[in-house]
Amino acid sequence: AACVRALRSSLIVLLVLASSAVVVDSGPLSYGICQTGCNALVVSCYAAAGFTFGTVTAGASTPLVIIGCNVGLGTCMAACIAAGFTPTP
Repeated sequence: AACVRALRSSLIVLLVLASSAVVVDSGPLSYGICQTGCNALVVSCYAAAGFTFGTVTAGASTPLVIIGCNVGLGTCMAACIAAGFTPTP
């Protein structure tokens, strides 16, 4: 459910950015590619830790490695904002 919500949020942001394509040539495309890369990395991180992304809920018993994967995902996605707003010819 959390993965679906994250995907929906990403799609909404991508659609909003895509609607401003007149101002920016391919920033929204760069943003989408960046988000895809971030998601691929977090899936790999979870798999390396022996978990499946989207099946672990945050709580007191969440393994530290999973928290590290989530922090990395957040950092990566925050960096994607710059890709989305940077004009790319």
